[in-house]
Amino acid sequence: MSFVAEFNALPLGTLLERACAASPAAAEGSLGRSHLALADFANLIAPGATALLESMSQRSRALTQQRFGKVIRLFAPLYLSNECINNCRYCGFSRDNPILRVTLTPSEVRRETEALLQEGFRNILLVAGEHPKFVSASYLAECVRAAHEVMPSCSLEVGPMPVDEYRPLVEAGADGLVVYQETYDRRVYDDMHTSGPKKNFDWRLETPERAYAAGFRRLGIGALYGLADWRSEAICVAAQAQYLLRVCWKAQVTISLPRLRPCAGEFQPLTHMTDRDMVQLVCAFRLMFPDIGLVLSTREPARLRDGLMPLGITLMSAGSHTEPGGYTGAGNENLHHTRKGRIVELEPDELAKAGPAARATEQFNIADSRSASEVAGQIRRIGYEPVWKDWDQALAS
Repeated sequence: MSFVAEFNALPLGTLLERACAASPAAAEGSLGRSHLALADFANLIAPGATALLESMSQRSRALTQQRFGKVIRLFAPLYLSNECINNCRYCGFSRDNPILRVTLTPSEVRRETEALLQEGFRNILLVAGEHPKFVSASYLAECVRAAHEVMPSCSLEVGPMPVDEYRPLVEAGADGLVVYQETYDRRVYDDMHTSGPKKNFDWRLETPERAYAAGFRRLGIGALYGLADWRSEAICVAAQAQYLLRVCWKAQVTISLPRLRPCAGEFQPLTHMTDRDMVQLVCAFRLMFPDIGLVLSTREPARLRDGLMPLGITLMSAGSHTEPGGYTGAGNENLHHTRKGRIVELEPDELAKAGPAARATEQFNIADSRSASEVAGQIRRIGYEPVWKDWDQALAS
């Protein structure tokens, strides 16, 4: 049985009702338990649980230090391509957005990787839009090999693939796969994804299981908050994490907490999640899953990221760019538009308007623009240790 079957049987309505109406007493009862069920998680994200936020924060902080120590692991996203065949209303890379696009060559990927290595990173996330013409499985394998020659740990965030296409990526050196379901609300999902293979909700939902079968040792999941009710999304993320811990037990599982950010197309969030909600959710996830890594990206502003570090976050991006070539300018001489899968060269007036500093369009605007060294310095100031490399390939050999 796959998670799709469990998801379809999930009593989401009952859990969401609890998450919206649970009393402070119910939340306090859940807070006192050592092993939490989904119903307890729903209690802890309820509005009534905000009265216990200080207690939740203290418990979450203590659990995180007990399981992970006072460390924050750092990584950087490295964008390979902003080509995409999907139309996703909330994404800057969406097929119909008239953006400046580029796909890096493997040698340019290595150049970007070496720049990140110089900054101190030993852990990167290779990201690409989904487009079989520009971002094929063989192309991704070449990019992984190019990056892994100099970078100890490489994970992927790319379009979902079958098991047999994932295996060569693992063999090339990729050790982790991240896939956001975006939204677990089928109705909203269908409305947000207007065309392209991403419209297949179930295929995407089963992606972590196929990645595990192919040999990935780290699996990352998450919802994109701002598309549907955040409490409903969080319950679904928790249910999927429970499933993966039980079925894909040889792999590490991480949960990301991205909120929508401004991007090309100017899509506005459909729902709102406050900073206080984010604090409550981080604590609830930590209490529910003491040993799961919680990931926070530069989508969030510096002040909030600094405040969340001790409460349960274990992995953070830093000094990020969300466009191909963002760290070195690689690929900027090949900027173009793409229409119906065909490259369209820029007109002379477009080139003149873009100027010599033109670059590929980013997926979204980041909120924390500090450099990696500045983020590492802040981690040290709060009494924690930044960790650039959290494992070595030799340990798994």
